Amino acid sequence: MDFPSHLKYTKDHEWIRIEGEFGWVGITDYAQGELGDVVFVELPAVGTTVEQGKAFGTIEAVKAVSDLYAPVSGEVVELNKAVQESPELVNKEPYGGGWMIKMKLSNAQELDELLDAEAYKKLIAK
Repeated sequence: MDFPSHLKYTKDHEWIRIEGEFGWVGITDYAQGELGDVVFVELPAVGTTVEQGKAFGTIEAVKAVSDLYAPVSGEVVELNKAVQESPELVNKEPYGGGWMIKMKLSNAQELDELLDAEAYKKLIAK
């Protein structure tokens, strides 16, 4: 399993990649593996305000439906239409083409509450 060191992770298995005041959010390689084949992703509308730790959408796989949780608070500024049209991208490229939302952060200090790659590895090893 791959856990890129430039990302931050949540205990709920989401990741966020930060560039300036924006963050791209997806689910981890571990999470997509646990879910199995992803068949549908429900995402919020552009302009929606999301709150750290609260659900912003759902991901449906053959085995289960799971909520997606916001790693930080902010406003959704873009959706990954490719994932909506081809949800299997989440399985194939969890850290690349499988991202779900781009958001404008409202409180960058919330990033301090997230896990780095090493801490996330320890979390899933339990």
